Amino acid sequence: MAHTSRPFDRGGRSPRLRFDGWIAGLGTSSGTRIVLGHWQHSPFGAFSDVMVELPTGERLLLAPTPRIAEFIRRTYTFDTVDVLPVAAHVAGAAWAVAAGPLDLRFTTGRRGPLGLLLRAVPGALAGRPAWSALTDGPARALLSGVRTRGTAGQGRREWYGARDLRPVISLSAALDGQDLGALAPVEPPVRFGFGSVPRAPAATRITTTVALGRDEDVPPGT
Repeated sequence: MAHTSRPFDRGGRSPRLRFDGWIAGLGTSSGTRIVLGHWQHSPFGAFSDVMVELPTGERLLLAPTPRIAEFIRRTYTFDTVDVLPVAAHVAGAAWAVAAGPLDLRFTTGRRGPLGLLLRAVPGALAGRPAWSALTDGPARALLSGVRTRGTAGQGRREWYGARDLRPVISLSAALDGQDLGALAPVEPPVRFGFGSVPRAPAATRITTTVALGRDEDVPPGT
């Protein structure tokens, strides 16, 4: 259902949009780092997108529609934005992603202690910004570069509530037909927003809340 445009709700709080799905952070021995967003529920429906940072530092966004590309571009920082089909298929532990010049396959392993702990967090609690604010300190201490709240582009704010964590144990990836090499840590950290993904490649189930900026309207159609 479409929302009417409004900069603030009755309580003076800017509109908040919620995304539920998975984020996979992957490093390769070539130095290219990849962040996949695989969203089952969002204001834009189900979709996937890919952020790529090359060894040169160039940051790419591969997004499936102009509307989604614009929303992500206004939240994070990129040098190049491409709108093209992004297909992500998950069969158990096996993931396969086709996104224009990127062909990506990876496999997740068994949960570790942190994954088991996150699985115990109720979904309703993980989706609350107050919970993300509470976990920001421990996330910084345990997972270098990871933040669970922060300020994004265009005056937006974001909160991340993790609900599961699985290590990535194998990967094959090619960009523009060039093999990106073996699975490697996400090093250096990616620079799309205020925080990075875990250094150890992983897929994280997550609820992301985005508060729009002061002068923003709710995107049409959301």
